[in-house]
Amino acid sequence: MLPIVLSSTSVYRRLLLEKLGLSFACASPDIEENPQENENPEQLVMRLSHAKATALQCDYPNHLIIGSDQVCVLDNKITGKPHNFENAFNQLQKASGKCVTFYTGVTLFNSKTGNADTRCERFHVYFRQITEAEIISYLNKEKPFNCAGSFKSEGLGITLFEKLDGRDPNTLIGLPLITLTEMLIRQGVNPLTESSY
Repeated sequence: MLPIVLSSTSVYRRLLLEKLGLSFACASPDIEENPQENENPEQLVMRLSHAKATALQCDYPNHLIIGSDQVCVLDNKITGKPHNFENAFNQLQKASGKCVTFYTGVTLFNSKTGNADTRCERFHVYFRQITEAEIISYLNKEKPFNCAGSFKSEGLGITLFEKLDGRDPNTLIGLPLITLTEMLIRQGVNPLTESSY
């Protein structure tokens, strides 16, 4: 089995990958993440997840490298991480009563063979009508300022929703584990039969 590298410094992605019980290292891909002209959300996350995975091939030449990227789309516009209270408040106010779609790209790159498998998973979040007071209270309690969409679905953010619609709830947090497991098995790595646990 080739050693696994997660091309990310995200604590959330690291914690998700740990669920599979596989040994892995983490490294920063250090790439430019701006969208290109006329690039749609699916194209963007697939390009960036691939770029993150392949960016580490010189340092990790005989590895399985995982890259992932995510964007949130509201009213047909890509919404980034809020970074502060005011931006988060505005994002949640706009999302109230609407559907927000998350696009998460994931790439598994075999740096030994040069083979890359890249896919995109969508996940739909339907917000209930939320009041300004609820938004303020939520932001003060959870401070989700480094999260796309301004919430943490694995925490108190779940109280903001009417329903969730998608194949894999891990996609919403930033790493679609069902898809990634399929990719790993194709590369000969099955989390259920490996002995890293």
